[in-house]
Amino acid sequence: MAHDPSQPDALIIGGGHNGLVCAFYLARAGMSVRILEAREVVGGAAVTQEFYPGFRNSVASYTVSLLQPRVIADMGLVARGYRVIERPVSNFLPLPDGDHLILGGGLERTQAAFARFSKADAEALPGYYAMLERVADVLRDLALRPPPNLGGGVAGLIEALTTGRLLSRLPCEVQRDMLDLFTKSAREFLAPWFESASVQAAFGFDAVVGNYASPDTPGSAYVLLHHVFGEVNGNKGSWGHVIGGMGSITQMMAQACAEHGVEISLNSPVEQVLVEDGRATGVRLASGEELRAPRIIANVGPKLLYGRMVPRAALPQDFARRIQGYVCGSGSFRMNVALDRLPNFAALPGDGEHQRAGIVIAPSLDYMDRAFSDAKAHGWSRAPIVEMLIPSIVDDSLAPAGHHVASLFCQQFDPKLDWTPQQEAAAADTIIDTVEAHAPGFRASILGQQVLSPKGLERTFGLIGGDIFHGRMSLDQLWAARPVLGHADYRGPLKGLYMCGSGTHPGGGVTGAPGHNAAKVVLADRKWRRG
Repeated sequence: MAHDPSQPDALIIGGGHNGLVCAFYLARAGMSVRILEAREVVGGAAVTQEFYPGFRNSVASYTVSLLQPRVIADMGLVARGYRVIERPVSNFLPLPDGDHLILGGGLERTQAAFARFSKADAEALPGYYAMLERVADVLRDLALRPPPNLGGGVAGLIEALTTGRLLSRLPCEVQRDMLDLFTKSAREFLAPWFESASVQAAFGFDAVVGNYASPDTPGSAYVLLHHVFGEVNGNKGSWGHVIGGMGSITQMMAQACAEHGVEISLNSPVEQVLVEDGRATGVRLASGEELRAPRIIANVGPKLLYGRMVPRAALPQDFARRIQGYVCGSGSFRMNVALDRLPNFAALPGDGEHQRAGIVIAPSLDYMDRAFSDAKAHGWSRAPIVEMLIPSIVDDSLAPAGHHVASLFCQQFDPKLDWTPQQEAAAADTIIDTVEAHAPGFRASILGQQVLSPKGLERTFGLIGGDIFHGRMSLDQLWAARPVLGHADYRGPLKGLYMCGSGTHPGGGVTGAPGHNAAKVVLADRKWRRG
């Protein structure tokens, strides 16, 4: 069938950061691309919007580290104004006994902080960091490589052999560490390294971010690792705030796309992928309009794409069954609050660099385990895990002078709950009470707030179960098995259908890697067809 020149070469469902990255690389290679974004603003979950008069914040995604340096360079983001302010220290943990722990600010400083709790932990820290960095380097090498696709013919076999050689050349101790991280719980992984409950909490917190699980859940150690393989301004493992909020990143990406002729259609929610004779041929919008293209690229999660957009009858039976079992739901609850003053923490009174860090209320692995058990029993934890960031300290574009905005990213809220407005309000009160216990006067300082329960994240951003990663980051849903074994190479089970979102390798976070990799595959297929 001849291609209609009035049709784009590719339609991309969803204008989140990965969709923008994919569109950029395709357009730069000479393809005509149209992005279909359901919302009134491009950027997906990486957007900056006003949530209370005069107060703006990164609504969902809220901090940067994992964005690929190659994507930053290729899209010219720095020249467009991309600027990240690194945290002076990584995390500040107020503790129940009135003490506190600060992580970061350099190895020696962190060792000194740990030595207050355990001299053995301080001595173990350099070895722990070196181990994590060795494994993180492997992930960095694999992040911009499409995974080997089992059943993918000669190309899949070659990629499997190439990757296999890469991994087999690693020292045995690195392979052991990788096996531990992919299979063990966070507690099992951390216990041989550190004895202090507070130190274990400082590292174990990353294992439950966006992960509806206990730190005792097998495989939770990998989520800990996933959060450390990024970098900011060339500093590995660092996190920071991008000036203008996360939406500034996607607005810059949209500029790069527009310069290469990408058409971005807002308020254009896709209702269904059109399938003819086993091939994706177009989409039907919620308005009823039908659009055609030889390539349909989905930047939505696998559960949304294959569970709601693609007719089940069009999918291979085994694939449809496995997608039905694909686990989504990160147990995350997101709040943005407008403040008339900075919070004052009883464990470390006054202003200081700790307020520019990730403020983590999760003082022990036992606390995190109870939060998960509580959520399973009651719908949400009555003592939730809370991470607070106050980006307005370093970015005065977000709040009026003398005022601030805070991001509250909270864990262990049942993604399967209906989440009525009453339940959302009660959960938000619990979160505020949790912060108030460590920062008296916090509740009184709140001028306004925005609440996004797991169901609210799903309604607003299309994140099924409120899953910030587009699917659980567990061994059965990673790398060559993300989203399903045999379809890890960004090609869907229907001809002409591709995936470019966080439900593909290397997973969640604002990385741009899935969009980059998917474009690489699409362009390879285009070259092969032409050949």
